[in-house]
Amino acid sequence: MSSQNSVTPSPDGIAASVRAHAGKGLPPVDKWTPDLSGTMDIRIARDGTWYHEGGPIRRAGLVKLFSSILKREGDAYFLVTPVEKWRIEVEDAPFVATDVEIEGAGDGQALTFTTHVGDRVVAGPDHAIRVTRDPETGEPSPYVHVRGGLEALIDRKTFYRLAEVGEVAERDGTDWFGVWSDGAFFAMIPADEMPD
Repeated sequence: MSSQNSVTPSPDGIAASVRAHAGKGLPPVDKWTPDLSGTMDIRIARDGTWYHEGGPIRRAGLVKLFSSILKREGDAYFLVTPVEKWRIEVEDAPFVATDVEIEGAGDGQALTFTTHVGDRVVAGPDHAIRVTRDPETGEPSPYVHVRGGLEALIDRKTFYRLAEVGEVAERDGTDWFGVWSDGAFFAMIPADEMPD
């Protein structure tokens, strides 16, 4: 335990460290492998709100900066710099997809998602859409891969827009309702479970 810091780090201190190492584009968090520094009292709620020590982080620029140094290892999430690595809590997915641009149709369609922190990704082979369902209620939870194992929960209004452009396609002998993007079909629900 001696390798872990018992002092609560300052969000502004971490932000200053990231800015000192910043280049253009996203930081290369996949290349940063410092030892675990400890646990930071930061939680990302299911709605995408970031909390520090129980209170929401209201500075959008700080949230955006932190989102750029987020790293996932297995089921754990960390804020990393070249010299620090802090475990944080993520309730569901670290990002929320709040909008989608729909271009084209059918298998030529492209779905470009925008997250609440400004990431933009085109769903496709490298940015898959997946849907899980609550085992008790059947309620769907749709996600799109953003980067490095990090996903965005697709918000309700955006999911409804996807449903409007969805179609039925056969996969492994079963008809599925889903959406096309960048040449890939993403199954969302068995076609026979669609409401009339």
